[in-house]
Amino acid sequence: MIHVLCALVAMAMLASCASGPRVRAELDPEADFSRYRSYAFYEPLAMEESGYGSYLSDRIKTSIRREMEARGYVFDAQSPDLRVNFQAVVQDKTDVYSVPRTDIQYFYSYRHRHYVAVPVWYDQTQVSRYREGTLTVDLVDAARNRLVWTGDAIGRVVQRTPQERSAAADQAVTAIFAQFPFAAGSRAAMP
Repeated sequence: MIHVLCALVAMAMLASCASGPRVRAELDPEADFSRYRSYAFYEPLAMEESGYGSYLSDRIKTSIRREMEARGYVFDAQSPDLRVNFQAVVQDKTDVYSVPRTDIQYFYSYRHRHYVAVPVWYDQTQVSRYREGTLTVDLVDAARNRLVWTGDAIGRVVQRTPQERSAAADQAVTAIFAQFPFAAGSRAAMP
């Protein structure tokens, strides 16, 4: 249940980012993507390691299927070329930063018999606590059991409705696969 809640929070986090999540991807330079034409999901998925699924993991699977099939990959549960795995993790984060401030302090001058304004500059420390979620999608060479591509989306988590979480999950998967440059059976990167 904790993994499902973490996944929900991660997806909600991804929905909160106005500019979208930070996305990064990494490719195995030795992988021959021209050999890959089919895919399947790991059993069990890292996100479902507790032994059960959720509506959010089903939504992510649907989004991944859409992205893989748009690139020409065929789902083959029996003998896939690639195995897809995904995981969502949520962590508590703290940002500490300083903001320059200025103020005016008043002092009484006994010599001049009136108050004198003196500017004062200082740094004010701010602390921001938030939750950060990461959705990671891995593509693994099924024959060698070797990771050939990974992509993740990282962003802040906020509480949202289930529909907004599902939409955020879909957007995160789309953003991750925007970094995946290969079509099925092709060595050359897609435009």
